[in-house]
Amino acid sequence: MVQIEGKYTHEKNENLDEYFKATGVPYIPRKMMCSTKPTLEISKNDEEWTITVATFFRTMASKFKLGEEYEEEMPGGTLKNTTVLEGDNKLVTKSLGPNNTNIVRTYEFSDEGCTISYKHETSGTEAKRYFKRA
Repeated sequence: MVQIEGKYTHEKNENLDEYFKATGVPYIPRKMMCSTKPTLEISKNDEEWTITVATFFRTMASKFKLGEEYEEEMPGGTLKNTTVLEGDNKLVTKSLGPNNTNIVRTYEFSDEGCTISYKHETSGTEAKRYFKRA
């Protein structure tokens, strides 16, 4: 079983600017987010998970319980999310965003790190962020 909890450092992005554009993030915040090298931290306390993303500009933390709806403030607007565990190495967050857009984030963990796959289902735009275990 792969350890999900831990700290991760950013390595690279794929198609991130186009993804943020499809989700409605304005130009300047989009460019700023694409240029950051965030640190990702995943923790669990009893049944509550926390995903913290820290950059030079700000730190955002999302707290949730698997299978329960929660809200998350993002640069493109407020998302209504539900996160589930798939197998022993994936957290999948399905989101309903502004204008009823569907977004899926898949956090896939390995012994080496974490890959976050983003999919904006309305436009079909996909992106990835790669992190190595700190």
